[in-house]
This record gives sequence, structure tokens and C-alpha cells, in this order.
Amino acid sequence: MTTVFCWSGGKDSAFALSKMRGEVDALVTTVTEGYERISMHGVRVELLQAQAAALELPLTLARIPQKASNSIYEQAMAEALRALGAKTVAFGDIFLEDLRRYREERMAALGIECRFPLWRRPTAELSRAFIDSGFRARLVCVDTTVLEAAFAGRLYDRALLDALPASVDPCGENGEFHSFVFDGPGFASPVAIDTGEHVLREGRWQYCDLVAA
Repeated sequence: MTTVFCWSGGKDSAFALSKMRGEVDALVTTVTEGYERISMHGVRVELLQAQAAALELPLTLARIPQKASNSIYEQAMAEALRALGAKTVAFGDIFLEDLRRYREERMAALGIECRFPLWRRPTAELSRAFIDSGFRARLVCVDTTVLEAAFAGRLYDRALLDALPASVDPCGENGEFHSFVFDGPGFASPVAIDTGEHVLREGRWQYCDLVAA
């Protein structure tokens, strides 16, 4: 293994991966033990696995305990990347300079190079290009301090973009929302999903639980 994608399951990951078609050897995703869900996004691990299978890429889970510290997260990722023999790691980040700097510093300490296929692309343009390329995604987590809870579970389409407040980045790059991609370029077949329970956590994060259809 040489090139690994740090995979969230969301739209920025999917679009960035599509820009590296044929170059990526594996996906790696952080999963919280006990919950068995993607850390932060809250997507069930079985849907993540179905997504990786549809993309026809091997998936490595970097498991972390609940309420893990940043150092524990870093250790889990480092172990997963070493096990894969990663020489390059790609990310779907767009414009957060401090996050890019953090990633580059952590990867440099492991002797790994970084790639950012979407870096500095205007997010208004990027969001529409994602939709027009044929990707399909749903919002799975919404920060209710900046966006109405009712957005959780909605399809990420042009109607949603038109409904977003002007203060919310159309790609959610500031953490306003997270998504799960269930179909699009590179998918051998769609991941069949239904929307399930809506749950508010920590008084702030509205989750829409996706379940296998």
C-alpha cells in the first residue's frame, strides 16, 4: 500500500477521491468503539463498509474509545497508517489552514506525504460540481447553533443549497453539517439506505440515523 485516503464517508471525501481515481490503494476511517459508528459523523459502521465495498476499495478502521483524547486519536491513526504501509495520505479538506497544517505536521512525523485534491476550490462552485457530477448524499449531522435541525436527513441537492442561510458554507467546511454519500461516480452500485431516528446530542448536534434499506 502506498496511497491511503483519510475517509469520512462524506461528500468532500467522495469528491476528492474521484479526483484521484486509480491512485488510492485503501481507505482509513476513525470509528468509535461501543457505538460502532464513524466518529463525529455518527454513521453506522455497516454502512461505511457497504460504501467501501461499492467503491471497491479496502477499508481499515482506526478504532478509538468513547471520549478519546486527541493523542489517542493520533495514535490510532498512526498505527493504522503504519499497518497499511502508507507513503501518501489524501484528505478532503478545502480551506481550513490550521487543519491542513495540523495534518501535514502529524504526517511528516510519520514520514508520510499529504495530498489535498480540493484545496482552495471555491465552495459555492465545488458544492454544485459535486451534485452535477452525479453524486448523491444525505446530511447526517447538523450543528443546530448555525443551522435548523430539520436539515438533518435531507438530500444534499440544489434545493438544499438554495435553502442554506448565507452564513453557512455550502460545503459545511466550518463544521456546520456532515454528510454520507450513497451513490455517484466510482460506486459499483448505490448503498441502499433509509432515514431513521433523529437524535439531538450534547444540546447541539442533530443526528439523522441512516439504516440499511
